[in-house]
Amino acid sequence: MQWLFDQAAIDPSIYLLVGDVGFSVIEKFAAAYPQRYINTGIAEQNMIGVAAGLAMTGKKVYVYSIIPFVTLRCFEQVRDDLCYQQLPVTIVGVGGGFSYGPMGVTHHAIEDVAIMRSLPEMTVVAPGSKHEIASLMPALHALKLPAYIRLSNNEELITYAGSQAIELGKAIEIVPHDDTYIVASGNALDLGWQVQQHLSALDISIGLVSMPTIKPLDINFFTHKKLHGIFTIEEHLLIGGLGEAVGSVLSQALDYKVIFHAFGVDDFYYHETGSRAYLKERAGLSVENVSSKIIGKLKK
Repeated sequence: MQWLFDQAAIDPSIYLLVGDVGFSVIEKFAAAYPQRYINTGIAEQNMIGVAAGLAMTGKKVYVYSIIPFVTLRCFEQVRDDLCYQQLPVTIVGVGGGFSYGPMGVTHHAIEDVAIMRSLPEMTVVAPGSKHEIASLMPALHALKLPAYIRLSNNEELITYAGSQAIELGKAIEIVPHDDTYIVASGNALDLGWQVQQHLSALDISIGLVSMPTIKPLDINFFTHKKLHGIFTIEEHLLIGGLGEAVGSVLSQALDYKVIFHAFGVDDFYYHETGSRAYLKERAGLSVENVSSKIIGKLKK
C-alpha cells in the first residue's frame, strides 16, 4: 500500500476501491486522496462494475478486499467487465490460503489462483515476500490489462538478497542448484525455505525458487537447462494452481523424464475452525511431511 500511496502523489489517474475492509491499511490513502478513494461497501459485484467504469474513463484502478469476496463473489463481473473489456484494473486480494483460518471455509482462499488464471487477459501474481511485491508493482502498474495480486496477511518471513533481479513473469532463484528445485509461490515460500533448509541439513542438495508470477509462467526457467526434479509448494488447491501449471510445462515442453511432485491442498474443504498453522498441518503442508515425500521421490 505504501507504493500505491507514493505513486498516487505523481499519478492522478490512480483510484483505490475497497469493499468495506482494509482498515489500518487504507486510511493513509483515503486521507490523502479522498476524491480517489471509494468504499463501495459490502457490494463487491458493484465494486468491480464501478472499477470498470472508472477504467473506461482513463483511470488506473486498484480494487482491494479479502480474496474470496473479490474473486469468487464477483467472478462474472471480473470476467465480463474487466477481462472481456481488457481494462487495466488491478485486483488486490488479501488472505491467501488459510490466512483467515479461524473464520472458516467462507474466508479460506484456496481456489482463487485456479479461477483467475483461467481468465483470458488476466495476469496472476502471488508474491512470496514484501520485497517481491514492492519490486513487481511498477511493472504491474504499467500493464494495460487486468491483473490479480494475491497477498497473505503480512505473514511472510523469508528474506533474501535484495540485489536479486525481480521481474514480472520471471522465476527468482533464491538457492541455486544445477537440476533439482523446490518451486513455491505466495505465502508457501516460507514453507519452501524451511523444507530446503531442512533437507540441506540432511545433506540432500536441492535449490529453491520463488515463482511470484503464476500467469504468465516463466517457461524458460524449466527449459533452459536439463532438470532432474521439480517440487512445487502452494497454499492452494492442487487443482488449477501452480503445480498444475508447472506440470503442464514439464509434460509438454520437455522431451525427457523429470521427477515431479506438487504439494498443496487436496480436493475438499476443511470443515474445521483453526489457526493457519493448524489447517496447514491438516493439509499436509508441514516441513516434515513435505521433506519426507521429497526424499522418497529422489531416492526412487
